[in-house]
Amino acid sequence: MKISGTRIATHFLCTLLALLPALALAERVKDISQVAGVRGNQLVGYGLVVGLDSSGDQVTQTPFTVQSIKSMLAQLGVNVPPNINPQTKNVAAVMVHAELPPFSKPGQTIDVTVSSMGNAKSLRGGALLMTPMKGINGEIYAIAQGSLIVSGFGAEGADGSSVTVNTPSAGRIPNGATVEREVPSPFSDEPKITLNLNSPDFTTAQRLAASINNTLGDGIASPVDAVSVDVRAPTSASDKVEFLSILENLAVDPAAASAKIVVNSRSGTIVIGSDVRIKEAAVAHGNLTVRITEDFRVSQPGAFA
Repeated sequence: MKISGTRIATHFLCTLLALLPALALAERVKDISQVAGVRGNQLVGYGLVVGLDSSGDQVTQTPFTVQSIKSMLAQLGVNVPPNINPQTKNVAAVMVHAELPPFSKPGQTIDVTVSSMGNAKSLRGGALLMTPMKGINGEIYAIAQGSLIVSGFGAEGADGSSVTVNTPSAGRIPNGATVEREVPSPFSDEPKITLNLNSPDFTTAQRLAASINNTLGDGIASPVDAVSVDVRAPTSASDKVEFLSILENLAVDPAAASAKIVVNSRSGTIVIGSDVRIKEAAVAHGNLTVRITEDFRVSQPGAFA
């Protein structure tokens, strides 16, 4: 018996259409979960921004700026008499913060954000001097330095009027900090890894474990709670990297989101999820009344309607 090409194409098309809903719902493991222990670390530092166009701190009102200038000059071999306070207008005391990504190595660079700590009007045109970036343990993990990029600006008129756009007292330095120390990670020392779901859900955790076991073998993964799934992994670091590259690309069908209604009173926007069910009700606001009723009659339009 011969099977025509048309029948084969039709059968293939029907099979593909049947699979489309499942394919549309499936998400990769890396999109719905994170590996426990693989996270960034916050860094913070205190420094000075110089080169400002008379928009820096008013040193008479910010004694810490004067103290910082004297301390910096002393480290460079310049001694300022104790009874002399530099009257500078182009220097600002700033706080510098950044996130150290996981697995960052010495020599790599990260972006930093610089924010005025005193009463500087603008950091536009300034340059951050060498600033140590410390972690929560007080250790130095990066050194920041460079010219700032400030998106905001301000202007003043002769009559005392002023206008400010965005925030001129904060800026960024792309690749402005160089990593000096690596954060120890327990990633390669554990005989297992733990996947934490971005959105806690018992059904999704069970489906995630089932998908891993169906692909990599029974008993590899076991759900712990609505967030965590433990996965047995190779002990070798190189084998674990290969294992994770396979694991994070597995497809999982996450559970349907809970029924939810979000009301934004400021913008007047109401967002209703697909699983929300509305029963008979009445809502009155001023002269406006909205009634929700249920009618089981079916309205069937005519053939040529």
